Amino acid sequence: MSGAKKFLAFDIGGTKIAHALTDSRGCLLEEPQRDATPRDNDEIFRLLQEIVRRYEAEIDGVAIATAGEADLDNRRIISSVGNMPKGYMDTVFEKLTSKPVYVENDANAALWGEYCCGAAKGCRNVMLVAIGTGVGVAFLVDGKLLKGKSGAAGEAHFPVNRGQVRRCTCGAWDCYEIYASGTALGLDAKEVFGDPSVTSYDVIKGIKAGDARAVKAYEIWEHDVMQGIAGLANIFDPEMVVMFGSLTEFMNFGKLQDEVNRQILSAPLVLRRAELENNAAMVGAVLGAVQKIDKEKNR
Repeated sequence: MSGAKKFLAFDIGGTKIAHALTDSRGCLLEEPQRDATPRDNDEIFRLLQEIVRRYEAEIDGVAIATAGEADLDNRRIISSVGNMPKGYMDTVFEKLTSKPVYVENDANAALWGEYCCGAAKGCRNVMLVAIGTGVGVAFLVDGKLLKGKSGAAGEAHFPVNRGQVRRCTCGAWDCYEIYASGTALGLDAKEVFGDPSVTSYDVIKGIKAGDARAVKAYEIWEHDVMQGIAGLANIFDPEMVVMFGSLTEFMNFGKLQDEVNRQILSAPLVLRRAELENNAAMVGAVLGAVQKIDKEKNR
């Protein structure tokens, strides 16, 4: 893309919506701002619209990384589970502005950002696990994002055999997501603390304060995260796994890497935290948008 272009990048999750102004290389031109995700779909659209209006005069496009699966044309959401409000997948993002709008799944976007300019730079086969309110998984195969026939590859809604212990937000029993997400950490904490009011945020505060119960809850959750990584690594044979999301800050990567390598057939496998940290999805969405715009111009 020629010339100095600017993009408004969003990262839309089940708990927070982040946004920032970037250049066409994905470099943030300001500190990201974060808002709580409204629980009503119309309110989400109004919030996005309000933010876009503030930037519209200076941007060349909007790049959106979001929970849910994006279609192959990067225009809309084709599936969205219970972490987002009912009707979210019907959102018409192109109505936000007359300028180009690019929509990508948040895990795919984060992996693309890390591949282009983060922890996975120089690698060709990478798996990214994005942990937030839910769990997203993305795969880079021979330098290309694995999208599947419709764009929905990488959903973490595969069963973990626990005997109908936890109902997932998708409606099924015992999906990986309900054991490896931020929501899952809260459920583990409730069991360890014996207190139904405890949340994942209390666990993080407890870890920082040296609370042994918080550490125990986190270790239980971390083990479940690791089990899924090992299983997926045996299927996809990546050279690296990148962990994305604020909850990964406290992970013991040396311990996790050793445990995963003991369980996989293609060791050694490297586990890394996302170098772009919580901005990886926004950066990747912008880089994907620029790539698509350039491709369409050259047709």
